[in-house]
Amino acid sequence: MDQSRVDEARVVEAVEKRLFIDGKWTDATRGATFDVVDPSTGEALCAVADASPADGRAALEAAVAAQPDFARTSPRERSDMLMTAYELLMQRADELALLMTLEMGKPLAEARGEIAYAAEFFRHFAGEAVRIDGGYQTAPAGNARFLITKQPVGPCLLITPWNFPMAMGTRKLGPAIAAGCTSVVKPAHQTPLSMLALMGILAEAGVPAGAVNCVTAMDAGGVMEPLIRSGLARKLSFTGSTRVGRILLEQCAEKVLRTSLELGGNAPFVVFEDADLDEAVTGAIAAKMRNMGEACTAANRIFVHESVIDEFGRRLAERMAGLTVGRGTEPGVNVGPLIDEAGREKVRSLVADAVGRGATVLTGGEVPPGSGYFYPPTVLTGVPREAAMADQEIFGPVAPLTPFSTEDEVVRAANDTEYGLVAYVFTNDLRRALRVAESIETGMVGLNQGVVSNPAAPFGGVKQSGLGREGGAVGIDEFLETKYIGIAVS
Repeated sequence: MDQSRVDEARVVEAVEKRLFIDGKWTDATRGATFDVVDPSTGEALCAVADASPADGRAALEAAVAAQPDFARTSPRERSDMLMTAYELLMQRADELALLMTLEMGKPLAEARGEIAYAAEFFRHFAGEAVRIDGGYQTAPAGNARFLITKQPVGPCLLITPWNFPMAMGTRKLGPAIAAGCTSVVKPAHQTPLSMLALMGILAEAGVPAGAVNCVTAMDAGGVMEPLIRSGLARKLSFTGSTRVGRILLEQCAEKVLRTSLELGGNAPFVVFEDADLDEAVTGAIAAKMRNMGEACTAANRIFVHESVIDEFGRRLAERMAGLTVGRGTEPGVNVGPLIDEAGREKVRSLVADAVGRGATVLTGGEVPPGSGYFYPPTVLTGVPREAAMADQEIFGPVAPLTPFSTEDEVVRAANDTEYGLVAYVFTNDLRRALRVAESIETGMVGLNQGVVSNPAAPFGGVKQSGLGREGGAVGIDEFLETKYIGIAVS
């Protein structure tokens, strides 16, 4: 066995495969397990514990029992826990990146970037932990004082997706810990290893037993729905599809759980005739190809002014064709596999539908032979509004180009969707940039840039892209309740 395979086996072996409940690693009920699959080969990497509803209940009861003491820890103590976890993540970035690449597929360079991004949420919320504020004011009548304070929401249920298996965990756990909330985390079954590794790091960083718990499970609904309906949890934070988000929101209504939902996207990427085309192409690569296109922020509908669409398409196709597809652990690879066969089949069918409706393939568009769930970087031009990919997240490395002629036309097209997460606009006209950014119905806009995610900025969408915000100064507010105390003085 060559050294690279030895290293891969070592990082997988080093991760605990059991449930993390009340500060202890424990087997699932009846010892049940499920396989974690390497998407570059389709072969199993290892097996992890498959939680039952009873295991989920035990984890939530541990979080409930730990909540009072954890809420009483000082802000500085919680800040120190997060800073220690930040340092441990950065120290172990190479091993954690390799682990992520093996279970999720993204190239190692991208995985290392995600570890740094994930760690930054802990550093950011370490600062926010000691800046939780309140207020004091005189009543209008002058006979009382208003004391405003903030307290932890209480035990939280955190459900994370497979596409950013470490960062989506720290984006939720960072503010929960900073606010003094205990939690139960349920990672996606495709990528549980990164979250299990994070549990070990948080325990090492001094997070007390029961404050953070983790259950891995194939039957997410079967394990989590009883916890949502139990009345023991006080908040749900979920990142995933809009379809599942709607179901969870209905479940949360029964007990009026506080909810944060980061759901699907259908991001428009608009290139006006005065844009710097090289800058726009680079931005399109960033917005489209991050994570092989498997991101809710991915450019899903690329609108290019009719006067420059041919040249833009030529440059983009040339750049996309030059990207190297392969196993994420191999040197020089830019594009790894998609997460599974179902994901690849969805991409293939969306491309076939667009071509059948008149779109032209400039590069890519064919499933390659061999093992693994690979799909090549693809550029389509002349994609009509009737194509299925105009309304569905592609979640793959496909860039569909559609021409437009006027500003009003492209704003209407950009808003013609149930989603509203992020948009990208490329223009050198400042007045137009501000008009369009304010007119597009999204929670975030990238002006002349293809990446908007930053732990210091509020992340989230409008319409059916979700509720609430993660990150930024407001991210911790999702885990805090505001309490008013009236004090009579006369």
